[in-house]
Amino acid sequence: MPNAEALESDFSQYELDGELEHRHTIAGHQGAIRLAFFRNHGRFEKLADATAIYGATGTMPDPAALRRIANRWGGQLNAEQAVSANLGLFLRAGYANGDYEAYDFTDIDRTMAIGGQIKGGGWGRADDKVGLASVVNAISRQRQQFLADGGLGILIGDGQLAHYGKEWILESYYDWQVIAHVNLTADYQFVENPGYNRDRGPAHVFALRLHVGG
Repeated sequence: MPNAEALESDFSQYELDGELEHRHTIAGHQGAIRLAFFRNHGRFEKLADATAIYGATGTMPDPAALRRIANRWGGQLNAEQAVSANLGLFLRAGYANGDYEAYDFTDIDRTMAIGGQIKGGGWGRADDKVGLASVVNAISRQRQQFLADGGLGILIGDGQLAHYGKEWILESYYDWQVIAHVNLTADYQFVENPGYNRDRGPAHVFALRLHVGG
């Protein structure tokens, strides 16, 4: 069952994953490009079936009654490149079939992220790091309609999603090495249209992380 803890042992439902990786060096700096894919085979609710029932009855059906064996697939591109001894950049993009309920994790059908990290050698803190990234997430038109009709996702759904908008996130952090093997990281995220809802937000998320170890 999507997003459930119980696992079946007969392999009637499963996921296939694969990845191709190319490592390279540009001007003496290492980089990598990765292409990955997944294919879920299991019992899924097709979102169009739920919205059709809602259109005919005005009631959103129980997803358990609509789950049938189906395949849901997706893929991603991940590129990383060191620009100098202190600067590294990355680009990530992902796509998933948005016709079915999400099987796990969260409700994202399209995503793109770009960002980088700078080591603190330039200001005399070689073991410190500063990071900055921007992310945009989106969902399929079918999932938009499903949520607008009152359907519930894994993490999204509070009755209706009347005013859809792409979710934009800007994240920054500073990783400070207090002493050897002890790091304190301050993190800030700005989220526009949280949960794809233009009636909500923006949201401001602050975090502190303490890491002790090698």
